[in-house]
Amino acid sequence: MLKIKDITKSIKDKKILNKISFSVSKGQVYGLLGPNGAGKTTTFYIIAGLATSETGKICLLDKDISDLPMHKRSIMGIKYLPQEPSIFQGLTVYENLKGLAELSFNDKNDIKKFIEKSIEEFGLSEISNLKGRQLSGGQRRKVEIARTLAAEPKVILMDEPFAGIDPIAIEEIKIVLKKLVKKDIGILITDHNVRETLEICNKAAIINNGEIIAEGDKKELITNKLVKKVYLGNMYS
Repeated sequence: MLKIKDITKSIKDKKILNKISFSVSKGQVYGLLGPNGAGKTTTFYIIAGLATSETGKICLLDKDISDLPMHKRSIMGIKYLPQEPSIFQGLTVYENLKGLAELSFNDKNDIKKFIEKSIEEFGLSEISNLKGRQLSGGQRRKVEIARTLAAEPKVILMDEPFAGIDPIAIEEIKIVLKKLVKKDIGILITDHNVRETLEICNKAAIINNGEIIAEGDKKELITNKLVKKVYLGNMYS
């Protein structure tokens, strides 16, 4: 569904990315993992439309979107959830959901149905009247993901969804991701919480110094000698 082919990026004659290629299928959780400074965030920015690549192309549903600005990619179905809070801090959870729903639906009944369904599906009833600034990291993440569904995304880019949240909240977010998969939404995720990320991913790529050095499922990656050397160390020994 989402195909990245040979994207390259340089800054001041230094290659940040070198011919990065991978694809995310419908209903798949795909991980992009690697050490700090490996090129993960730059890759996310290029896919989202926040940065440009010098070579290669990005395709969504076999359509080349490489030259499209971020808002047009969003309309086509690519949604980017940054690590930084993106909900409105001064609005309640209900108002946050309503605000996004009003941009996607014209009918008041459709707006109401979306809000009610989101509150039920994501377990937000107890916090629906809390303002964004009152939410914990895990609660905020759930609201951000729920809001995203108003636009019927095809692919969601998740930057550090497990950052700054406790183990219980991590398990709740993993349940949410499984629900998204059942909706046939593709998910591209990067996170420093390697164990939790590999556990939820169907497939992942390891990027180091701007190049993909390995790709596969959890079992293949944790037994890969090069991946152990540059990234995992003895984590799975």
